[in-house]
Amino acid sequence: VVNKPAGMVVHPAHENWEGTLVNALVYHFKNLPEMEGNEGRPGLVHRIDKETSGLLVIAKTNKAMDSLAKQFKNHSIERKYQALIWGTPKEVEGTINVNLRRSLKDRRIVEGYAENTLGKKAITHYKVLENIHYLSLIECELETGRTHQIRVHMKYLGHTLFNDERYGGNMILKGTTFTKYKQFVYNCFKILPRQALHAKTLGFTHPKSGKFLEFDSKLPNDFSSCIDKWENYSSN
Repeated sequence: VVNKPAGMVVHPAHENWEGTLVNALVYHFKNLPEMEGNEGRPGLVHRIDKETSGLLVIAKTNKAMDSLAKQFKNHSIERKYQALIWGTPKEVEGTINVNLRRSLKDRRIVEGYAENTLGKKAITHYKVLENIHYLSLIECELETGRTHQIRVHMKYLGHTLFNDERYGGNMILKGTTFTKYKQFVYNCFKILPRQALHAKTLGFTHPKSGKFLEFDSKLPNDFSSCIDKWENYSSN
């Protein structure tokens, strides 16, 4: 299990051939297994976005790869994320069941569609952990694992992730028109120069022992510093 920092690409691809997590894995481990249909990405069972921080499980043997792949397929893997979003959802907890598909106009973007229409099924369970004056800290638990799932689901709900440039979260979406407030937000963008998303908890059944293992990672400094700044602003 690795705790990936924000800014590290998970596997080599266009414009990112070096310095990826897979490059590091290949350097440290020999003969890592490759999932069928996912050749060229040894050890990888799942991935998270470049600017998302947090936990990933890596398979070192074929047995581990097979077991973990099955757990992901039957949705028995526990994956919980924390995110900062603009605004506060009407319901403090709920489930988003909205299909996802890559945009036909821009392949870098994923779009949400109403249930049972276009795209692939995607389900996210969320709950609000803290309301921080124009922002909310939320926990999201994935039932499925689609590209940009949390980012697109929260935008679909009307609560884009804080500083998520690709989906418009790098603009001031909530708050006042005062110049001091605008400067405060821009300062927060500098403190957390990426989408506010962290893969915090990961749980799975160990392929060999059969025991359920759960791992938890602290919020990275950029994320926690941004929260501290907003809490201080809110209290004053």
